[in-house]
Amino acid sequence: MSKIQKIKGFADLFTAEAGKYTFLENTARAVFSRYGYGELRTPVVEFTELFAKGIGQDTDVVGKEMYTFADRKGRSLTLRPEATAGVVRAFVESGTYQPGGVHKYFTFGPMFRYERPQKGRMRQFHQINVECFGSASPYTDAEVLLMLHDYLSAVGLTRLSFEINTLGCPECRPSYRGFLTNYFESLSADTLCEDCRRRMATNPLRVLDCKVPGCREATQGAPSVQDHCCPTCRENFDVVREALSASGLAFTVNPRLVRGLDYYQGTTFEVVSGDIGSQSSVAGGGRYDGLVKTLGGPDVPGVGFACGMERLALLLPEQPAPAPDFHIAVLDPSGLSAALLMARRLRARGLSGQTAFEAGSMKSQLRAANRVGARLCLILGGDEISSGTVVVKNLATGEQTTVSQDSVENAILP
Repeated sequence: MSKIQKIKGFADLFTAEAGKYTFLENTARAVFSRYGYGELRTPVVEFTELFAKGIGQDTDVVGKEMYTFADRKGRSLTLRPEATAGVVRAFVESGTYQPGGVHKYFTFGPMFRYERPQKGRMRQFHQINVECFGSASPYTDAEVLLMLHDYLSAVGLTRLSFEINTLGCPECRPSYRGFLTNYFESLSADTLCEDCRRRMATNPLRVLDCKVPGCREATQGAPSVQDHCCPTCRENFDVVREALSASGLAFTVNPRLVRGLDYYQGTTFEVVSGDIGSQSSVAGGGRYDGLVKTLGGPDVPGVGFACGMERLALLLPEQPAPAPDFHIAVLDPSGLSAALLMARRLRARGLSGQTAFEAGSMKSQLRAANRVGARLCLILGGDEISSGTVVVKNLATGEQTTVSQDSVENAILP
């Protein structure tokens, strides 16, 4: 009988690797809560229309990468390829918006995209997302970037580069799109890849984000969005840069940074690592004013970011499980019940550990205790069982003492 294997692009995360994700999530809770963000959990399955309207019908994500299927009623459902659209849907559906209020959320969990699996990029991947609704101030953009820096620093990452840009707004972007389109049309017909020729008609800004070397070389002379911003967008971007500089956060302005989703406008940013090869972006985001209205809500501004947990995990050392406090070694079968009850009492006092489920030799039991790295081995042999005692052996020093089973927790509490 052939064994069933996991699907390509999906991963099993055992304790040491899973510990990295737990660490990333717990650190996110600690850092983001200090900025007033609360946790939100949204479904992993949504109606396909949400992503088609929110992300953009002509994006690669919607056009090529989504896991979409019909349910038994014939409705089109999709495993979420990103989190922002679902958070916006929840925000709108809940009706929690209050004029003048600012609403801050963070979330994390699995996302799904059908693309070629590679280092740091899987078909089921995990993201940490932050979304802030209700403030159009550029100082909000700056604080979100500073919070992202604080988070990445808290998880111990240092060799990172922050890149920022502005994509303009609905007032100035149409003019810039026209300049871009004229520039691209002036190039030779075979200069750009097939995807970029399609993007010229749907969203010419996305041509600037193409990773094909020939396209990047051909578009080096493309007009810069910053040269075509309206006064308001230019002023907002100046405020963001000045606030980051005053806070001591080093950054570079990257005029080619356009992100991959249609809902971005205004400030955009990415964080790049020099330690994980070509897939170097570990976080990115920006402002998405207009998205809430597009998805049926009020005209509420928004800004946020996502961190790819797989890529962050590549930069972290293993997070081994904490060593247990005790291992109960049972040398005689008549002690198995007492060991089970003793372990329960010890755990109730906040200690961690395990007990043998079968009696064994002293050698095998000590080997089991050392294998899990226990601090103490509690030994129940025939003599201890008959006298109601237990031998407490310190595995680091070899010292041991005999105490009553009824008071063993008091004897071993650190």
